[in-house]
This record gives sequence, C-alpha cells and structure tokens, in this order.
Amino acid sequence: MDLTETKAVLQQRHKKYVRRYGKRILRTLDRYFARQSLVPTMPVLDSSLFPWAAEFETQWQAVRVELETVLQRREALPLFQDIASDQYRISSDDKWRAFAFYGFGYRSEQNARFCPQTARLLDRVPGIENAFFSILAPGKIIPAHRGVTKGLIRCHLGLIVPPDPERCFIDIGDLRCTWQEGRTLLFDDTYRHGVQNNTEHERVVLLFDFLRPLTPQGRVVRHALFSFFRRSAFVQDAVRKEMQWEQRFHKTF
Repeated sequence: MDLTETKAVLQQRHKKYVRRYGKRILRTLDRYFARQSLVPTMPVLDSSLFPWAAEFETQWQAVRVELETVLQRREALPLFQDIASDQYRISSDDKWRAFAFYGFGYRSEQNARFCPQTARLLDRVPGIENAFFSILAPGKIIPAHRGVTKGLIRCHLGLIVPPDPERCFIDIGDLRCTWQEGRTLLFDDTYRHGVQNNTEHERVVLLFDFLRPLTPQGRVVRHALFSFFRRSAFVQDAVRKEMQWEQRFHKTF
C-alpha cells in the first residue's frame, strides 16, 4: 500500500470514528447550548430578534438579480453532495445544486466578487458560518434529518418560490412552513426537518447559518467545538472541493 492509499484509509477510519461517536457528543452539547442560548430554542424563530434580517427583506431583489446571472450556468453548478460528500444520505440525485459564499467560516472570495450585493448583506450577519444559493429542481425531496449543532441558527431568504405553496414546503419539527419571495424564515435545524418541492417549478433560497447568541461561557465551548470542526476531514475535504469547483466555474464566464 503506497502513501496515498494509506492516507485514504486513515481518512475513512477517521470519518467512521466521527460518525460513531460524534453524534452522541453533539447531542449532549446541544442540550448545553440550549441552556446557554440568549434567544428562544423553539423550531421557528421570529425574524425581529435579528435586526439585520430586515435589510435582507428590503434588498432581496438585488440578490435575485445576482442569482439570475448565476442560473445562466445552472448545469455548471455543483450538486450539493459533490461538495459536502457526507450528505449523500439525504441527496443522491441531480436535483439539488448550490452556489456557495461561506462554508464552515471560510469565505468564497471569487463567488463573493461575482455576487457583490449578496456578499455585502451576508457580511453584515454577525457570526456568519455557511451561506449558499440552495437550488431545488422540480420534484426534489430532501428527507427529514437533523442539523449538526444548536450552536447555529439557519435562515432562508425566499428568492424563487413556486406559485403553489402548499406543494412546496419545509417541515420543521411539527410545523409546516412555506417560503415567500423576499421574506426570511429563521429556524433551528437541529429539529428534524425535511423539504418537498412537489411542483413543476424550481425553488431557490439564499440559505445561511450564523452563530446562535450565547452566554460568554457558551461561546467558549462553541469556539472549541467549531475549531475541531474546521480541522476535521469532512470540512477540509469540502473546502478543497469547493475551491476546485470555483476555479472551473468562473472560467465559463
């Protein structure tokens, strides 16, 4: 076995170890973060808790214009699971594509320059961690699953919403929610959630995760956890794939 094969084997063993023990540890930490949270821990949160959300709603059309330019090269966009390979369990078809701005705290400089108004808005979100245009083709179903950590809160800004909202929705815990163009939907993705687009139209949101407001003690624990995340094989592999994709994509313009 050569050095490359040995490295691949070690990476696979590391990923299996993280899967086996990581979920147990993360759920324990989620209970801790819930106790340390400075905002409610309910499934869906009121956007008024986050003053910056209003600007997304007033400036959403500028984001939509930049999205439309991106969609001119729709087929060149990566499948979601091709960047985050651990997500094959919830998406293994070709109906979910993404255009990333942030991943695990890493900023995509080329994509930010390509969509400057979107990047400007995201840069104003305190503690931005992940952000991308989430593009679902007609008929796409994402099965119910849980997010990684309660240390984050997720936001969707509706950009392209099918005209039949009752057939295109997201279930979060026991709540069924629909999107509206130009409106934000904020929620805790550690509650089981799944998405269905049972229409003949595309659905696109600007999806982003930001740091949950926590007590000082909670922030220290989260910082340690996220430092571990960023060094993990999962994150490093995703960052490498995203950078390679960006180089190819921007050559098409």
